[in-house]
Amino acid sequence: QVQLVESGGGLVQTGDSLRLSCAASGLTFSQYVMGWFRQAPGKDREFMAGITRNGISTSYKDSCKGRFTISRDNAKNTVYLQMNSLKPEDTAVYYCAASPSRVTIPKDPPGYGSWGQGTQVTVSS
Repeated sequence: QVQLVESGGGLVQTGDSLRLSCAASGLTFSQYVMGWFRQAPGKDREFMAGITRNGISTSYKDSCKGRFTISRDNAKNTVYLQMNSLKPEDTAVYYCAASPSRVTIPKDPPGYGSWGQGTQVTVSS
């Protein structure tokens, strides 16, 4: 049974940083592309960042390029999202997800088969 457990969310102020973690179990972690999505109230779930199985290639939503960094540690079965210079519009529930894609990083939710429960990030102005 695949489990993805996010942690690291919280309430911060504009300009602050947070590092989200997602611990995976029940899958061969190194064989999955990993992604981070977020969903704000009343909005669709949107792709924020993804990383290939070996961690060499990454992909980001334009609005977070230069502020967010995705990384992974295959030895620890964990993927991270470092978020800097946070803005109120970054407020959302953040989800990690695992994709069986061999090479490409899917940008849409249907490309991912397993999801975590989400962690709330709130950025106050």
